[in-house]
Amino acid sequence: MAIVLDEPGTDGLSEVVGALREWQRDGAPVQLHPGDLGWFWRFGDEATAAAVRTWSRDGRILAAGLLDGAGLLRLAIAPDARRDGELARRLVEDVSEPERGVLGEGRVNVEAPTGALVRDLLFGAGWKADEPWTPLRRDLTQPVKDPGVRIEVIGPERAHVRAAVQRASFDRSTFTDERWRAMAAGSPYAEARCLVAYDDQGDAVAAVTVWSAGPGRPGLLEPMGVHREHRGHGYGRAITVAAAAALRELGSSSAVVCTPSSNVAAVATYESAGFRRLPETRDCYRDA
Repeated sequence: MAIVLDEPGTDGLSEVVGALREWQRDGAPVQLHPGDLGWFWRFGDEATAAAVRTWSRDGRILAAGLLDGAGLLRLAIAPDARRDGELARRLVEDVSEPERGVLGEGRVNVEAPTGALVRDLLFGAGWKADEPWTPLRRDLTQPVKDPGVRIEVIGPERAHVRAAVQRASFDRSTFTDERWRAMAAGSPYAEARCLVAYDDQGDAVAAVTVWSAGPGRPGLLEPMGVHREHRGHGYGRAITVAAAAALRELGSSSAVVCTPSSNVAAVATYESAGFRRLPETRDCYRDA
């Protein structure tokens, strides 16, 4: 059977999320996680569906991609299909030719798991390696110690607090409580939690969203931020420890996070919270 490129539509998103959950494995390369779709869901289910592409053979999804902006495709590939030649060649064709409806003209990036054949073929076709990212992982088989600050699990009535910390942590953030509600309505959020940390004065100082992929699989931190007026006091470490504890309660086997290697402070924060660096990874990119 030939490889079929498809847009799943809103009705097909649950199948894509299910495939992404199944593909998360400890010891395997970090790749697109159901939590990545879950965080994108803040723009609504129709926007999320429009940003998803799947590649299937004989009705089985072998690869799924999220268009995280107009010029970036973030790929996940079934573990037994990472070196599938037919799939890799079709992926290269589809991301290279704008008329296929995946990536457009100009400079574009493809994020694909380390070791996937599609990376080799893209580099062989003249694509280049972009700036490095650092994945980090924390084992959750052992209990996680108390983070040392008050942590609140955010529900709908407190969504405005979570949104406010997000905007205060990221300069270009457009997160609102309405977008929180759209995110929480998505199927990935059934296995997710939003946490907010407070200082001794009762001010909200840091926040994180954690996403489980199901019991015994790696969970994801996406995103984590510290209020710009409360940095330098260890709140990033505290909320990250709390995130690990929440994922352990959800049954996750480990916690993963990925940040640009140039963000030295973020890497140090995750390491201070018990995360271990994994080998750097780089997107593949094509010049305009």
